[in-house]
Amino acid sequence: MNVRKFIAATARDALRKVKETLGPDAIILSNRGIPGGVEIMAVAARDMEMIVPTPERDTSRSKEYTSAASPAASPTASPVPTPLAAREPPQLPAQGQPNARPSPRPLPPLAARPLPQMAVPQSPPARSDPKPEAEVVPAAVMEEIRTLRRIVEQQLAGFAWGESARTEPVKMEILRQMLDVGFSPQAARDLLADLPRELESGPALSWVKGAAERGLLTINSESDIVDQGGIYALVGPTGVGKTTTTAKLAARCVLRHGARKLALVTTDGYRIGAHEQLRIYGRILGVPVHLARDAKDLRATLRDLQHTHMVLIDTMGMSQRDRMVSEQVAMFAASNVQSLLLLSATSRGDTLDDVVRSYSRLDLAGSILTKVDEAASLASSLDVIIRNGLRLYYVSNGQRVPEDLHLPNRQYLLHRAFKDLPESSPHHLSGVEPGLMMATSAVGLQSAGGQHG
Repeated sequence: MNVRKFIAATARDALRKVKETLGPDAIILSNRGIPGGVEIMAVAARDMEMIVPTPERDTSRSKEYTSAASPAASPTASPVPTPLAAREPPQLPAQGQPNARPSPRPLPPLAARPLPQMAVPQSPPARSDPKPEAEVVPAAVMEEIRTLRRIVEQQLAGFAWGESARTEPVKMEILRQMLDVGFSPQAARDLLADLPRELESGPALSWVKGAAERGLLTINSESDIVDQGGIYALVGPTGVGKTTTTAKLAARCVLRHGARKLALVTTDGYRIGAHEQLRIYGRILGVPVHLARDAKDLRATLRDLQHTHMVLIDTMGMSQRDRMVSEQVAMFAASNVQSLLLLSATSRGDTLDDVVRSYSRLDLAGSILTKVDEAASLASSLDVIIRNGLRLYYVSNGQRVPEDLHLPNRQYLLHRAFKDLPESSPHHLSGVEPGLMMATSAVGLQSAGGQHG
């Protein structure tokens, strides 16, 4: 679709240019005022007919008009962009002139008059392949239509943001702060949805933190799995710290219940030295380490360890998009194994969402947040944990075994998450940037909903 831009000092001059260039049937897509004049976006009618064919110009349906003898037979036209009223009105004779004719009687509405009978010339039948019921619109044309739609939707969302910033300045300032530190637009919308309008900045921020704290599910000292026991597999992508976290949990269990109450199992028989690393921790703690290469080995090993208070399974690290994730799911499916998903606090929110989707097929008991000491902000990781309803079991903030493994402190974690960025930070949003970010997110959600609907 060949969309043209016309700029002139006045709307009349711009419309005249449209008429001269694209003809009297041109379609106006948009018009707006610019410094020094007016800008009009238009397209020729013949180009628009590639997308929305006009019934009056569709010769393939002439037989329907021929047989239309009643109002019920008139077709209903689909809504199309408004044509340019480029034709000049007819010149009527002035009153008092001898050739002036009286005004004709008004015609009845179109729907109340039968359409005239038209003789359609009969052409000899031609041997050709049957035409498809509907022509396929080229992908490039559809992409241009989607682009125009996104532009309009973003402009409307931007207007809504400006109005909200004027009427609810406190809410918009907290929204800017949340976007600054790494919360997703969706989480920000959810947390701010019920914010009381009468609150000032300080109480409003405390209210939002309280709402986030209520949404963050955690365990406490009374529900520590080290005391409750069970079979737990630590899963997650490469480099998230599964083996080190397994050793920390093992040391925590040994300190409370003794080495005889614990067993370690590894399914990582692929990486060079992975099994040996866990064996080193096992020798230090005085805990046996078993290797399970497949589901059959795992079932046999867990059967032998069924009377052990706690069994920790260290798994192989792999990309969340690796096909072997499905094999890992199948390995644990036949065993009474609960999985703890390890999430790195240094990862982006969209990456963590991808990890959660890939491992959600496992029987996830909850999550462990690692590398907290390396992350500049905890907003993205806590955002993912809250939105996906994952219970947070432990927080790991270093390499020391077992000192750097803690039960989660929700107030401390959310204090870290909401810590505002300095004005000098290159990640600080200013002006209309928060509005543009929210507008883009809203348009993306609508597009995703339309594709899945």
